[in-house]
Amino acid sequence: MKELFFRAGIVLDEVQEERFLRYADLLTEYNEKFNLTAITDRREIYEKHFLDSALGGAYLSAGAEVVDVGSGAGFPAIPLKILRPDLKITMLDSLQKRVGFLNVVLQELGLAGIEAVHGRAEDFAKTNRERYDYAVARAVAPLDVLSEYCLPFVKVGGAFIAYKGRNAEEELATATRAIEILGGRETEVHAYALPSGDERAILTIKKGAPTPRKYPRGQNKPRTNPLR
Repeated sequence: MKELFFRAGIVLDEVQEERFLRYADLLTEYNEKFNLTAITDRREIYEKHFLDSALGGAYLSAGAEVVDVGSGAGFPAIPLKILRPDLKITMLDSLQKRVGFLNVVLQELGLAGIEAVHGRAEDFAKTNRERYDYAVARAVAPLDVLSEYCLPFVKVGGAFIAYKGRNAEEELATATRAIEILGGRETEVHAYALPSGDERAILTIKKGAPTPRKYPRGQNKPRTNPLR
């Protein structure tokens, strides 16, 4: 695993390596109970979950406050925290069993300055609007839907960081109007390939104006009736 990260320009120290290895153990153990990930091969976990999540750290400023929307099994939040202890992170997920798993991971890995919260984005936004420097999300929903859930959390001047696959440009074309409505302005697409050849992209969407208070909408409307 250290070699995998090193080839991507990330040097792991012993504590970081031990935390990643323990995280992989826990992910494998709890996956049997909670169906956390379809990826179970250790090499693929290291590359497609840990390394892929870690690469977003290049777009986060020092000491930033971050919300991971739809954190699931802890991606990208926990790999980011392992590598960037300066970050203050809130992991938000709508399923209690996943939040329970995240709390086990935080305790086992001895991570501080990171918490797991059970809740839906539209509810959590009521008391946490424009609180964070960054919102991050990985493999949660199409970009037009995801923008409505994430941009309301971001301060003006901050950014929404979206981890996407090979169709990132197509998703962005569909989501451009929604991003503008929600206060997003300049968007950059950072395309890359994982060592396996999988094509990925990280989108950085800068927040240039406040999000209108009616967003995010409740009753699952961002998914059933996306902004276009």
